[in-house]
Amino acid sequence: MYVSENWKDYRLLDANRGERLEKWGDYVLIRPDPQVIWNGERDLPEWSNADGIYRRSRSGGGEWIKKDVPEEWTVGYGELEFSLSPMGFKHTGLFPEQAANWDWFTKLIKDSGREIKLLNLFAYTGGASVAAAKAGAFVCHVDASKGMVAKAKQNAALSGIPSDRIRYIVDDCFKFVAREIRRGNRYDAVILDPPSFGRGPGGEKWVIEECLDELITLICGVMSDEPLFILLNSYTTGLAPSANGFVLHKNAVSRFGGKVESDEIGLKVEKYGIFLPCGSASRWTP
Repeated sequence: MYVSENWKDYRLLDANRGERLEKWGDYVLIRPDPQVIWNGERDLPEWSNADGIYRRSRSGGGEWIKKDVPEEWTVGYGELEFSLSPMGFKHTGLFPEQAANWDWFTKLIKDSGREIKLLNLFAYTGGASVAAAKAGAFVCHVDASKGMVAKAKQNAALSGIPSDRIRYIVDDCFKFVAREIRRGNRYDAVILDPPSFGRGPGGEKWVIEECLDELITLICGVMSDEPLFILLNSYTTGLAPSANGFVLHKNAVSRFGGKVESDEIGLKVEKYGIFLPCGSASRWTP
């Protein structure tokens, strides 16, 4: 499992009965998690004194019960700073398990000894964009949501990223990559975090099982002559890390050589000292 134990502003205190007990900076939150399928004693006092709780509705969706949680606050990871806020569908605007990937590609970028041009697709609030830019890469950040791109700009500013290090694009990722290929623009590294299901700005339909192979094929066409890495993240339940790795291997290794490594990505549950699976990551390197 890919993990990072370098967090100081995030702690996964406990997890049972379908929920996580987390501390984000100064605030304790309780959020649902479908991977938490076990029961357990809720003997930590934070279960009764959480600052914010997300409760699902039987009719669909849910809402935050924000007792003492501000509309916005910040947490840090090393030299990185991120803005958090209680968002729809239980989110806070940051996926802390992704720090394992930030650590991995930061070393690759710094050790490359050259300027890396990086494309971040389905880039959300820019955690990976900020980490890559901080490591020295020039980043093109693409997401279909104007609101998420605005949040990414805020995170970059909090982390002291120069404005010319990240280019922000609001667009359908498929269409953007196809245009970049036609324009002759190439990238040394690509990060993508595609949703299970979604729609682009023009109503374009995305279903990961139907579209992923075509997208990875397209991405291989936008890579430079000296590709550094491709990182494919997935949070789709039922889609195994090895399945994503197979798609990446079939396309990238056949074209560039190298290797693909795939595994779950997770966070340590402090109470048990073992790791909660939070998704998967497949990594191609030459």
